[in-house]
Amino acid sequence: MWYFRNPLIVFGDDALEHLREIKGKRALIVTDAVLVKLGFVDKVAKELKHAGIEHRVFAEVEPDPSVDTVRKGAQVALEYKPDWLIGLGGGSPMDAAKMIWMLYAQPDTEPYAIVPFQDYDARSKARMICIPTTAGTGSEVTWFMVVTDTVEQRKIAVGTPEALPDIAILDSRLMGDMPKGLVADTGMDALTHCVEGFGSTWRTDFTNGPALMAMKLIFKYLKRSYDDASDKEAREHMLNASALASMSWSNGMAGLAHNMGHALWGFFHVTHGKSVGLYLPYNMEYLAEAGAGVFAEAARFIGLEGETDLELTRALITGIRDMARNLGQPLAVKELNIEKAAYEKALPEMVERAIGEASTPTVLRVPDEKDMERMFLYAYEGKVVDF
Repeated sequence: MWYFRNPLIVFGDDALEHLREIKGKRALIVTDAVLVKLGFVDKVAKELKHAGIEHRVFAEVEPDPSVDTVRKGAQVALEYKPDWLIGLGGGSPMDAAKMIWMLYAQPDTEPYAIVPFQDYDARSKARMICIPTTAGTGSEVTWFMVVTDTVEQRKIAVGTPEALPDIAILDSRLMGDMPKGLVADTGMDALTHCVEGFGSTWRTDFTNGPALMAMKLIFKYLKRSYDDASDKEAREHMLNASALASMSWSNGMAGLAHNMGHALWGFFHVTHGKSVGLYLPYNMEYLAEAGAGVFAEAARFIGLEGETDLELTRALITGIRDMARNLGQPLAVKELNIEKAAYEKALPEMVERAIGEASTPTVLRVPDEKDMERMFLYAYEGKVVDF
């Protein structure tokens, strides 16, 4: 028995106005200080006012939010007693909002101990709306949450189906001020999501469809969105693609690029989208060496050419590398100005962390420690994976 979980998705022109239709008394908006300064919180507050809903703002979410931040937000929720939580921003505010929701429902819960099979009764306290302002993480349609252990300097991913938002509002007007670097990083994150969701052993008809459509949209619109912040069509389609990509991986599973990217962040704090996008082609080459022709289907769908499944897979890998380069993204770890000696010193623990993530058993070719180490080293030098 399989499940495909998804929130109500409101998208298109004026999607933010859906907030006028919700019923309730109080909303806690979870966001960051930048979005307050940009006036995005005011836009949300204006729509809540139409609905007769009071609001309070918790704007202390930092990039890669810490457990301490989430606990602080949960305390605000316990004092304010909202019946709606609204995660506004990129993946960090949305993930923080979801975890705050769980701790609001069950204050004695340890953030690291949130698991899929426990009953948190979250909706007895509040419901959740997520409003993304970037096109990458897709956290608005997933029940996973990533927080940072600031002591061990590692990212911890937890989840429960109860943390799936009730409503995801995709309004591309909130993306107009995204700088080029953020467009590139988040776009590569979305691309990695759909490729990994499509390449998971947990793939199904229901995860394959969103993954393929997301890939097609990203190949068509990401560069346009990067080149021109005023390209409304491109921004809107990228926002849709981000959600579609996360529908795929969150109902299937992610893959090795995320595992390796999380490990790299723990030592060198490379941004999430940049790191996972960098490792993605190397992981795909590793799968292709084992005859994993699944990516040939994706290559055909987005219009690439090749005589054999292997040629099509290689065309897709080349297309991803070309896209990354056109977005100013690194193709090798050494391009990040990370010293090789420091990288090699961290390598044993990076391998251990990457192997130990939950998605490792669901990839099409499960690496042992030796292969994982070689992938890290090949990615440092920019060498094609040939093993």
